[in-house]
Amino acid sequence: MNNQKFLDHGTTLARTSSSRIIKDGFFYGVIGVATLFTIGVLVMILAFIFSKGIGHIDLNFFMSDYEQDTQYLNVPIAEDGADNKLGITIGEIETEDGIFMGVTSISSKANVDASTNRADDAYALKKGDVIKKIGNTKVEDFTAEEINDVINQQTDNVIGVKMFRPGGGVYPMIITTLMMIGLSLLIAGPIGIFAAIYLVEYAKEGRLVKVIRFATESLSGIPSIIYGLFGMIVFVGLFKFNYSLLSGALTVSIILLPIIVRQTEESLKAVPMTYREGSLGLGATKLYTIRKSVLPSAIPGIVVAIILSIGRIIGESAALLLTAGTVSRIPSLFSSGATLTVKAYAVAKEEGNIEMACAIGTVIIIMVLILNGISKFISRKYTIKH
Repeated sequence: MNNQKFLDHGTTLARTSSSRIIKDGFFYGVIGVATLFTIGVLVMILAFIFSKGIGHIDLNFFMSDYEQDTQYLNVPIAEDGADNKLGITIGEIETEDGIFMGVTSISSKANVDASTNRADDAYALKKGDVIKKIGNTKVEDFTAEEINDVINQQTDNVIGVKMFRPGGGVYPMIITTLMMIGLSLLIAGPIGIFAAIYLVEYAKEGRLVKVIRFATESLSGIPSIIYGLFGMIVFVGLFKFNYSLLSGALTVSIILLPIIVRQTEESLKAVPMTYREGSLGLGATKLYTIRKSVLPSAIPGIVVAIILSIGRIIGESAALLLTAGTVSRIPSLFSSGATLTVKAYAVAKEEGNIEMACAIGTVIIIMVLILNGISKFISRKYTIKH
């Protein structure tokens, strides 16, 4: 009888074990399929972007302006030009339209940085510029030696040069993106960190703190187009900043605040209370304790907040379209400029140039990887140090 019960119990256990194995196998199978799907989609996206855009990427792509430009310049002669009076070396320049003669190198004694255009604005002659005319002589079909002869025949101290600068580069957008990152973090960083310090170290739990946290969490879920509309109405219109780097940075700063506040708040909460109690027990003030004990321990988490913010800035487009504009140039604080993401959108949407948009997308991915790598390296070093 006992043997029969034992056998029945063993059979039940075997069935239960078999059922559990099937369920676990199914569960692990779903996890595996989901993981492979996620990785596969990511690889497909990256492969598409890189395959379409990599053909456009070279040194000129990173160093050139996006728009083609033709200018009439007044260029001062060099103090001691080697090949010619301008102190420039003439050679073959390869462009999308063919091979032309232009500036391949510039002597250290050249005065090309002092050149001006017809509007009397500073406009330096650069390496890669195609030379079309010297004085009154068209030199588009001349050899390098013939162009040097024409330059040396000029008798004035300032020589007129008609030049053509090929476009198709992203240099202005790279600089604009970096400027947007720096200015946005400069505005949002201190505000977000100080707000988090107040919530964790000073504010007492109550209705006000709950309202602040609810507002912060709600702001993080608002679509960026709403922030863009707000920035366009307030910063562009009401404050008269117009479409500018400042309008864009102020708008993006508002977008970043929830990220920085919440992440910094969690980092401060993770610091053990014994750090605070020990410092206060030794007679330190509350502010000194926060500055010397709490904040240094929370630095890795704050760096994570900065990493997330950088990624959000680089990837932002809707808000910046409505506040910073789409002009392909390096902006001043109060002038318009396009970041890489905004330009990629404009190129794909308005010009239908998918290859160029993918090339810009490749640069964006590379920038994100580099900036994240630098930030994580700093975070790791600081963690080891403390």
